[in-house]
Amino acid sequence: MTISTAISANELTSVRQQELLNMLKHDCGSCHGLPPKGGLGPSLMPEALAGKSDALLADAIQNGRAGTAMPPWKSFLTIDETAWLIQQLRTR
Repeated sequence: MTISTAISANELTSVRQQELLNMLKHDCGSCHGLPPKGGLGPSLMPEALAGKSDALLADAIQNGRAGTAMPPWKSFLTIDETAWLIQQLRTR
């Protein structure tokens, strides 16, 4: 899977950015914690993601993780939106 790592804020509307941040906080946070330091799912803090490629993270988000509670989000997120969320996680 190839994802663009150069998604700028200009490529997503401000409304969609807020929707994605809300999803990150509430949907992702319900398993990964608030802040996302881990819970049912692993930590999503920048230091925990440092050794993981964007492609690996995008695959986990888009396709879920078999044998875990992580569902696929590809019905709700485009590849570009997924890349934008990964950027947000890496810089928070």
